[in-house]
Amino acid sequence: MKYDKFYLRNISLLKRKKKYLKSKNFNFNLIFNLIRKHFDKKKIIIAGYYPSNYEVNILNFLEKASNKRFKIVLPVIKSSNRMSFKSWIFKDPLYVNKFGILEPEDNKKKIIPDLVLVPLVAFDRKLNRIGYGKGYYDRSLKKISKNKKKIISLGIAYSFQKCRDIPVNKHDFKLDYIFTDRGIISSN
Repeated sequence: MKYDKFYLRNISLLKRKKKYLKSKNFNFNLIFNLIRKHFDKKKIIIAGYYPSNYEVNILNFLEKASNKRFKIVLPVIKSSNRMSFKSWIFKDPLYVNKFGILEPEDNKKKIIPDLVLVPLVAFDRKLNRIGYGKGYYDRSLKKISKNKKKIISLGIAYSFQKCRDIPVNKHDFKLDYIFTDRGIISSN
């Protein structure tokens, strides 16, 4: 039986909330291995997110990346359909946006990242994802991939957020990898 995105999103959000405290440990060194594989020794720009709504907490990874001298950027919601990435130094103050999500000050210069960590509500084995339904990441990833030759999109989720099949349409952006408590999933 096929389910629509609305149903899958709601059921996955409930499951994530219920299982959040029982969640497993993540081996964030796998992300550093992925960076070495794709970017060699280049110091890349990493787009993270400040976790909310029971998302995978990536703050330890962002702190380690910052200590390794990677530039960190976080998403900033510009309008009803635009998102950009702005520089963030770990532990600098953040501001609450209209969705209740923490983000850096909006007066900073827009930065195009090399690696984008994407919080997920649900995903499937084909690297399709469901987010919160506003399309911010889909639009941003499409725009960045047109402007920059080499970009890696990495979904971040708990392994229990995996679904059999996620319905897709022409606006959806397929991820390069998905990182869970069980490791990294790729298309090959």
